[in-house]
Amino acid sequence: MAALLEIRDARRSFVTPEGGRLAALDGVSLDVGANEFVTLLGPSGCGKTTLLRAISGFETLDGGSMRLDGADLTALPPFRRPVNTVFQSYALFGHMTVARNVGYALEVAGVPRATREAQVAEALAKVGLAGLGARRPGQLSGGQRQRVALARAIIAKPRLLLLDEPLSALDRNLRQQMQLELKSLQHSLGIAFIFVTHDQEEALTMSDRIVVMRAGKIEQIGTPREIYRQPRNRFVAEFIGETNLFPVTVDRIQGAEALARTAEGVDLRLPAAGRKVGEVVTAILRPTDFSLAAEGIAGTVSRAVYLGSDLYILVQPLAGGPEIRVIARDNAGVEEGARVYLAHDPARVHVLEAA
Repeated sequence: MAALLEIRDARRSFVTPEGGRLAALDGVSLDVGANEFVTLLGPSGCGKTTLLRAISGFETLDGGSMRLDGADLTALPPFRRPVNTVFQSYALFGHMTVARNVGYALEVAGVPRATREAQVAEALAKVGLAGLGARRPGQLSGGQRQRVALARAIIAKPRLLLLDEPLSALDRNLRQQMQLELKSLQHSLGIAFIFVTHDQEEALTMSDRIVVMRAGKIEQIGTPREIYRQPRNRFVAEFIGETNLFPVTVDRIQGAEALARTAEGVDLRLPAAGRKVGEVVTAILRPTDFSLAAEGIAGTVSRAVYLGSDLYILVQPLAGGPEIRVIARDNAGVEEGARVYLAHDPARVHVLEAA
């Protein structure tokens, strides 16, 4: 896939109140393809918003380069870049109608009224707000205001749309609905989206690729499945969804399986490929990778939480060690204090090599 946006060795640091320097971007390199939905994901302070602002031109890099469609962005001011941004606050003009908010940039650019009105109507229809152009932002719901901000951003047909946590102010149901609508809109527009969030569910739901960041650096880039099932390190494994991490020592190899044990005596089965007796690795199993069975890891249910169709279960292994997180079907019928056995498929185990 040809790169629309090319970022190479981007660096940006800030002076701290104590007089030191904080590296917000520390050698970040990233390619984004045309019509690709890329999410920058990470905890607060990881550099994702700084990177977004640098792409838009609102932040100046200390070093590195950015090119869009082969053109150098470094010296271009924000208003000269073929990029638009949807902010967390939406930044709508309350005294203007929805139609004027959406068409304001065209109005300032001197686009004739008839052309402007046609483009505004088209943009509002794309975001599901046809017929609401005469309303003011205060007369709309939170989800509708968010769509107005989207319509305003796409009306100029940018090559790249930047979204800075635009769903954070919405309630859970509306946020989930807008996740699906955003992905559908991106696909229909045929332009690239770069989306900033700290919400793992948003990233997994919408993204073609996820960029996991920490302390100004990229920890891993991959598809949602790759990030979730094959995390590169412990940070990514723990940041993306719930997980169980088991430091184990390989005891023996039996055919396609390696048998390993934790320091407390919990036995696990791993894929044998690449393993050798005596090595110490970390085995990763997601809560859905365990099933209740007639034999396996013996433990006691310390907590069972009803989640509707599922049960979230914490199991304390009889051998000792940390509790194991398990998601089972609601019809499992287990209660707190019950003795259970946990089975797992070794093919579902992801192994982190020792550091």
